[in-house]
Amino acid sequence: MTPAERAEEETAKSLGGTVPRLYQQVFDIVSAQIGKGTLREGARLSETGLAAQFGISRAPARQALAELERRGLLGKASGRGYQVKRQKDTPTAGEAPAGLPERELRLTQASTWSRIYGEVESEIAARTSFAGWRVNETELARYYHVSRTVARDVVARLQQRGVVSKDERARWIAPAMTPDHVTELYELRWLLEPVALEKAAPHLPRDLLAAMRQRLEDAARDAASLTGPDLDHLEEDLHVTLLGYSGNGPLMQAISLPQALLIAHRFLYRWMPRLYGAEPFLPEHLDIINKLESGSTAEAADALRRHLQISRERAIDRIQRVTREVRPDDLPYLEKLD
Repeated sequence: MTPAERAEEETAKSLGGTVPRLYQQVFDIVSAQIGKGTLREGARLSETGLAAQFGISRAPARQALAELERRGLLGKASGRGYQVKRQKDTPTAGEAPAGLPERELRLTQASTWSRIYGEVESEIAARTSFAGWRVNETELARYYHVSRTVARDVVARLQQRGVVSKDERARWIAPAMTPDHVTELYELRWLLEPVALEKAAPHLPRDLLAAMRQRLEDAARDAASLTGPDLDHLEEDLHVTLLGYSGNGPLMQAISLPQALLIAHRFLYRWMPRLYGAEPFLPEHLDIINKLESGSTAEAADALRRHLQISRERAIDRIQRVTREVRPDDLPYLEKLD
């Protein structure tokens, strides 16, 4: 097992094992149904219907549908919801099933807290761009129909990820991504991540950098069609996967706290993926990878530091623009802070 795989495994264990998030499980099942022709061209799917069939909330259902649309498996239906698009090598349009067969509605079992963790993290991180929030454990438990113990486990792991912390009154707080807070997090990142990069450089697999470079070059050529998840994956390539080869567990744990920014960015990219036309981090990442490939590790670390310093201003700009144009739904377990 490579250092990155070990790091990924440890991260997965800390967040509930290797069980995929709910939306990914739903995506896998529905895409398989479409591929086999069980769900044929014209079949309609909706957030409400998918949530009811799988016994989940609407947020992971919404994410699964968005990913299915991004992959070309669904298209927006007239009115509301989605329709299955015609696929190659599957049955043609006909009597579309009303829903998914009961025998296929099996999500991987996991501990109760890990089944809801991904959604809770997503919902809170998405809203920290707009305000600071108090997380109410009692309302969290009621909203997901779980015990207070399960809700407490979820919040404790949010603390490990740097998404929430306790204030002086021992309340769980998800701080707002204000310019000052964003600056503090980026300062930590540009101090720690270049160190991790220098430690990781001697342990990188031979083909890792070439594969990362190819993905960046492909993304630069197709900049106009990049989606939020595309940008998120490219960020993880450098800041999570590559740095994971550092072999220094405490250092990576320290890095994970300010990387709560990456969780927030996941939703900023989704709401506003082409804020700058051609995403400016692409050539910056490519410069870092090129320097690593040429053996100039110290120069690559300096380039990473400069990239993070520049990224701070872009992050603040993106947050300010998104908050002017997007209004997320209220959630009963989140209380806006003054």
